[in-house]
Amino acid sequence: MESAKTYAKQASLLWLAGFGQACCLHRVFLLCKSSRMLSVRTGQCFLLNGFIFLGSMVMLNNVVIPILLWILPNQHEQFGTHIHGTEAAVALYSFLRFILVELFYIFWFYPLYVFSIVLSTIWYNDIAKHAYDTLRRTGLSMSQDSSKNDKPDPQIFTPTGRPSGIDGVIVGIGEQVYSVLLLTFFFIEVSLTGFIPYVGKAINFLLLSWMYAYYCFEYKWNHSELSLDKRLDFFESNWAFFAGFGSPCVLAIFCFSPLVSYGVMAILFPLFVLTAAGTQAEQVIDSVKSKWEGRGPGKLQIFYAANTLSMLALQLLPDAQKEQ
Repeated sequence: MESAKTYAKQASLLWLAGFGQACCLHRVFLLCKSSRMLSVRTGQCFLLNGFIFLGSMVMLNNVVIPILLWILPNQHEQFGTHIHGTEAAVALYSFLRFILVELFYIFWFYPLYVFSIVLSTIWYNDIAKHAYDTLRRTGLSMSQDSSKNDKPDPQIFTPTGRPSGIDGVIVGIGEQVYSVLLLTFFFIEVSLTGFIPYVGKAINFLLLSWMYAYYCFEYKWNHSELSLDKRLDFFESNWAFFAGFGSPCVLAIFCFSPLVSYGVMAILFPLFVLTAAGTQAEQVIDSVKSKWEGRGPGKLQIFYAANTLSMLALQLLPDAQKEQ
């Protein structure tokens, strides 16, 4: 019982450390101040996803729908007592409002949604690249106690884990393919947990936190050429820290509708990508663990199910099966 309490306390401290690192938004200001292109890309994300996408949602709910309700009322009293067949009129007006709103979604929201996903994905990669280049060029120290520890994060500045030359390119492509498969299956797993009665929401929140944390750090790990097996091992070995890092992302979107959640997340995500780029994760985790007696929370195989399904999917490919 005592060991369980100690385990929970250690996991909580790591969770708080991750949460605190995600909330260090001063890193965003420092990075954007050091790179004009980074400022431009971040501003473009705000403009597209905040002003245009979420602004369209606000316009629909506060302008378009009220105007439709005024033109096509849904209450009998608004027709007056002299009009006959008000039941049929209300039904007709309700149907017309539904059709007009759906047309608004079909010809504006859904195309904008797809356009936003494609363009934002390109911009996120640019943001991560410019952040990585800025950190390498300026040697900015982003930790909260930078005055005490100016040692750069080895994950930021030292390419590691891949062979050089054409072999490195082939390994990189293979890792990207496998990573896409792994995260696709993990996303399906996250989505399905939301349908579990009673505890589904809590599990969904935790898995979403891990998913967004991994997405944020993956940009950094890709640019530092950290091999996939090392990044997965590091992530699963420090699961409590990354659950804390991803929690602010999920808290911001958890109670909204899917479209609004996407818009909010699309605004906030580049900020968390930048905080992840400036986070000296190994040093922060080591500083927390150094205060303990013992090893602390062990490795948690977060991606076990996704990894198993990914391997099964790869075995369906003849070449992959031959290599295995």
